[in-house]
Amino acid sequence: MEEVTSACKGSHEIVLTYYDGSCCRVLVNDVETSFPDGCLIVSRTDVDGIITHVNQSFVDMSGYSKEELIGQPHSILRHPDMPEAAFKNLWDTIKSGKKWHGYVKNLRKDGGYYWVSATVIPNIRNNVIIGYTSVRRKPSRQRIEECIKLYSEML
Repeated sequence: MEEVTSACKGSHEIVLTYYDGSCCRVLVNDVETSFPDGCLIVSRTDVDGIITHVNQSFVDMSGYSKEELIGQPHSILRHPDMPEAAFKNLWDTIKSGKKWHGYVKNLRKDGGYYWVSATVIPNIRNNVIIGYTSVRRKPSRQRIEECIKLYSEML
């Protein structure tokens, strides 16, 4: 992660390097969007993590339109406060055909963020992984606070 320039008041632009080695400039600020009670975010990706399906809750929470999300790598939501080790663990787990669960701080299009309790399940057909389904729920504030501490130590 490299800080680049000052952007809007209260925001800054940084360059993120993703798990696959690609880079992207993103806007980051400290504005948290609360996860609504009873809401589920659902998305599907292909085996490379390219988004193939999103529900309306995903659109609403991410700040992107459906058209902006479909065809993009799921990593466009990666917040710079998330340690690389968390995503390495996620990919190692799901590529082996197992279910992964964890807590993730996601980056919104506007530079803000939201926390999720995420479960990612491999979609398997004829013993071959053909993609992944992710379901995200509202995490407890206690779990968020624990993750903030743990993730800052991992960075």
